[in-house]
Amino acid sequence: MLRKIRIIAAAIFFTLITLLFLDFTGTIHAWFGWMAKIQFLPALLAMHVGIVLLLIVLTLVFGRVYCSVICPLGVMQDIISWFGGRRKKNRFSYSPAISWLRYGLLVVFVVALVAGVGSFVALVAPYSSYGRIAQNLFAPIWQAGNNALAFLAERVDSYAFYSTEIWIRSVSTFAIAAATFVVLAVLAWRNGRTYCNTVCPVGTVLGTLSRFSLLKPVIDRSKCVDCKLCARNCKASCIDIENHAIDYSRCVTCMDCIDVCRKGAIEYRRRTSADCTGAAAKNEDKQPAKADASRRNFIAGLGLLAASAAKAQEMKVDGGLATILAKKAPKRDAPITPAGSFSARNMAQHCTGCQLCVSVCPNQVLRPSAGLMTLMQPTMSYESGYCRPECVKCSEVCPAGAIKPITVADKSSIQIGHAVWIKENCVPLTDDVECGNCARHCPTQAITMVASDPAKKDSPKIPTVNVERCIGCGACENLCPVRPFSAIYVEGHLNHRTI
Repeated sequence: MLRKIRIIAAAIFFTLITLLFLDFTGTIHAWFGWMAKIQFLPALLAMHVGIVLLLIVLTLVFGRVYCSVICPLGVMQDIISWFGGRRKKNRFSYSPAISWLRYGLLVVFVVALVAGVGSFVALVAPYSSYGRIAQNLFAPIWQAGNNALAFLAERVDSYAFYSTEIWIRSVSTFAIAAATFVVLAVLAWRNGRTYCNTVCPVGTVLGTLSRFSLLKPVIDRSKCVDCKLCARNCKASCIDIENHAIDYSRCVTCMDCIDVCRKGAIEYRRRTSADCTGAAAKNEDKQPAKADASRRNFIAGLGLLAASAAKAQEMKVDGGLATILAKKAPKRDAPITPAGSFSARNMAQHCTGCQLCVSVCPNQVLRPSAGLMTLMQPTMSYESGYCRPECVKCSEVCPAGAIKPITVADKSSIQIGHAVWIKENCVPLTDDVECGNCARHCPTQAITMVASDPAKKDSPKIPTVNVERCIGCGACENLCPVRPFSAIYVEGHLNHRTI
């Protein structure tokens, strides 16, 4: 019964969190966006103390249920492992914990977090890893299905569905997502929860806490017949049946061992001192130094963690005749980060690269960065659209505090960059034609068309930018007719201003 309850809860969480990354209408976020905000690392970075304490208490009472129910990457591995079990049953076996690797990676992770090396943090953080997989690998399949339904519906004069453009926002991020999925799939297929108990920093932190959990699976030595069926079905490889001991730092409370035990020798209950007698107690007494070292590493990791927490489809032809060149991004001296991120530094320190903001951006402005230090973190570019002043979706869904919640009124007064005019590209001067597209579509009226030659009133008009009014939305850059590089582009601000 406990296993069935866990599976149902995990299925609900996994499905809804996946839909957060697949849903391009924003409907799911309005109801279940909180599921992203209760992920451990994003909640810690956003300094949501209440959520972090709730997850800690949950672990101290029930064990690592977070890893088997709430974490989407863990549930995905369970699904793959289940398919692997259909091919070969009873395929697991006990293996000792590799503590030096677990805690060593945790220390490196925390140092990277404090130092602002967001690329490494994003690479190993579990929620972020799953977000990239869902957004880069699952979302295109979902969108293709939606477009097929839209095509069929249109044939019967129904508009219940509408087509959406399928495109790869970042080749490097796509490659990393694909590689991550393949590696995790192979590990889960063959060895179950190897990643969770060896690499995952969240798993290491919660695993150390789960040593002291109130409720946990306990082996009754009087009923156990040493059949090893529980150990052969333990995807965490943490049941040492020879010593009747369970490594609770690696146990993810999946309840599989309880379900397969035919003698009822394993119960999920409070562990008493009587359960520590015999061979299990002797085995624990043999390694006091290792346990102490693990605790010291965990305390050091927590200290560093606390320090870090303080800190629309484009046409391809013109009139069906001339081919329109695709726009290319200009070289910017500073990246453009979304309104609500406050600064590039704040983005680098808090963002886990989960891609949730990228998946909900309706104007295709946000995309993963290809920079080494900010790899997979969102940056803005205006080749496919511009950042509409009335849209604040990215600030609504960010779970890590990298993009703080803002209102529409706030966004219209936040300057994330300013427009820069490129004289050599401007068509009134190069082709002697009237344009004014940039001024006509500027939402803040920061661009004015003036005579290129003040002495001649009938000279071609060119844009002039009032940098004090420009908010850097990119409407001018996106709607400029010049290809491939616009005659006006947005230069980012490392620190945002209020105008």
